[in-house]
Amino acid sequence: MNDATIEVTDLRKRYGRTLALDGMTFAVTPGRVTGFVGPNGAGKSTTLRAILGLDTVDAGTALIGGRPYRSLPRPLTHVGALLDAGALQPGRRARDHLLWLAHSQGLGARRVDEVLALAGLTEAARRRAGGYSLGMRQRLGIAAALLGDPRAVLLDEPFNGLDPEGFVWIRGLLETLAAEGRAVLVSTHLMGELQGIARHVVVVGRGRVLADADVADLLATAGGGRVLVRTTAPADAAHALERAGAAVTVRDDALSAAGLAAERVVAVLGAERVPFSEVAEHRATLEEAYMALTRDAVEYRGAAL
Repeated sequence: MNDATIEVTDLRKRYGRTLALDGMTFAVTPGRVTGFVGPNGAGKSTTLRAILGLDTVDAGTALIGGRPYRSLPRPLTHVGALLDAGALQPGRRARDHLLWLAHSQGLGARRVDEVLALAGLTEAARRRAGGYSLGMRQRLGIAAALLGDPRAVLLDEPFNGLDPEGFVWIRGLLETLAAEGRAVLVSTHLMGELQGIARHVVVVGRGRVLADADVADLLATAGGGRVLVRTTAPADAAHALERAGAAVTVRDDALSAAGLAAERVVAVLGAERVPFSEVAEHRATLEEAYMALTRDAVEYRGAAL
């Protein structure tokens, strides 16, 4: 077994009357970024804490390379994690914070300076962490996660507080970590950012896995085989496509047709002499797929104005 693989199997956890985890099961394999998404209260944080041995569970297992976190020698060399960028001693200088972690794992100052440079914090290394912005604290937390050159990396909301340059940096970093053969698990609510880097996604709700799939497959399913048509004669187009067996929804000068391939839509409209300016397969976004999957799993929903 590759020592980077993270395996979560049938995790169950209850806090009083609240069922936080209800059979959570998935795997994070090396060589790709896996997104971990779900509504607030879905069990994401509890799962991450269980993987890292910070929370005990009522049943199930969470293993890294076939072993529980607590049995790993020098654990930061096996798995690095960022759960809370604010979990810092504010009076401690950033470099000293990393040195303290490094010494606990038998690592030297050279590695500290390497991850500071990787995170773009070399010039700010001797500043006290309490004076760091949220984005800088995120960078410091990621530097700490990478300190032991781990084969598995878990990051919770790593995009928080980053400026545009920071977004470009973290995207490139995550892609590099995966390309190096590491297992990378990223929990975030920013679907647009995740869609650009994740090859696989685990969608959770109410303590259970709702979807565990490659992003490309999930988007293809979410697209529903719909074809978008722009036309100056939407009623005529709808009638022609319905006669050909499509299910049609009309909106102003555009319509959506399900049940026919784009090539067939073009052929039908051409045969019926219905004018159109665009025919395109609908490409779903990760956010659309996520919203459809979690529609019944949202605990906190705002009222419409």
